[in-house]
Amino acid sequence: MEVAIVKYNAGNIYSVENALRRIGVTPRLTDDAETLRQADCVLFPGQGEARGAMDYLHLHGLDDVIRSLRQPVLGICIGQQLLCQHSEEGDTDCLGIFDAQVRRFQPTRHEDKIPAMGWNEIRQLQSPLMSGLQEGDFVYFVHSYYVPLCPYTIATADYVHPYSAAIHKDNFYATQFHPEKSGSVGERILRNFLDIASGHHPQR
Repeated sequence: MEVAIVKYNAGNIYSVENALRRIGVTPRLTDDAETLRQADCVLFPGQGEARGAMDYLHLHGLDDVIRSLRQPVLGICIGQQLLCQHSEEGDTDCLGIFDAQVRRFQPTRHEDKIPAMGWNEIRQLQSPLMSGLQEGDFVYFVHSYYVPLCPYTIATADYVHPYSAAIHKDNFYATQFHPEKSGSVGERILRNFLDIASGHHPQR
């Protein structure tokens, strides 16, 4: 199976590569349009700032490439946020795959620290991407912005208030948390995504 990772100016790409290698997959890091379109599946990870990331994607034509992909795509962290319509971070127009607005956490209590960093539960699990997971499983988050609950939500988390821990529309999947940093739970999610790409479609 040809697995591609979008290579752009957002950190954390190499930790995703290493996580895939741990489960026996050697992905290709690339910003080449044809390589991305020909891959069996594409991962779109990242840490960083929305406007700078979108400026880079636009400059290199990767925004149109990502929108054109028809195989399974998995956005991770800022990758999820960039797949949405708009982000409050830098008042940034994003890729528009998901009709959702990315918001900044507004702390309501002294103990609400931003960014939200650390392990948190995911619940209300849906979609084959979440196959084999249990309600309340813990995954690892680092983020100051979030996708609100919406029709695309396939997992929820709660920090300050409930929000979308993962979303899905057509061939696009995305997680706000980092599966590559989430131990056996994150590994299962990556395996599920590869199964989806290979047509096995694990059932939930």
